[in-house]
Amino acid sequence: MSTGLLSAALEREHREIDGGIEAFTAGTATGVYDDGALLAALSALRRHIYLEEAFLFPPLRGAGLMMPVMVMEREHGELWDLMDTVTDLHDGGAAPAELVSTCTELLFALDRHNSKEEPIIYPQADAALDASTTANLQDFIASGTTPDGWVCARAGA
Repeated sequence: MSTGLLSAALEREHREIDGGIEAFTAGTATGVYDDGALLAALSALRRHIYLEEAFLFPPLRGAGLMMPVMVMEREHGELWDLMDTVTDLHDGGAAPAELVSTCTELLFALDRHNSKEEPIIYPQADAALDASTTANLQDFIASGTTPDGWVCARAGA
């Protein structure tokens, strides 16, 4: 984990999101599925993607990280599409095994994504962002919400 305050907060969100999805998939062992944890994790992931695309990525592009940001945005679109599939399966009353399988696919995609984002993007957030941008991001992490109807740029691509 990075030592910077901003990167640590972003990484903590990653762990919380993963934990919510994992709490749902743990139902395979017990037959009791935590829908609340799953839905909260999906909402948190959508919010997390929004904060990165709206607040973090623009200044990092300006600092010269064009290619890494483009990769993160492409992967956000893939994650978004997987979240839509999970939501559709959940809301459509899919069998738990099918929903768990798709959630597991989402967890693998998150792991691949986070394993790049945390060591490449987040240290740059600590190093390259000015005080005002960092403060705005920290404020959003503390209490911000995703605007109604917002969808990441690469969803459905």
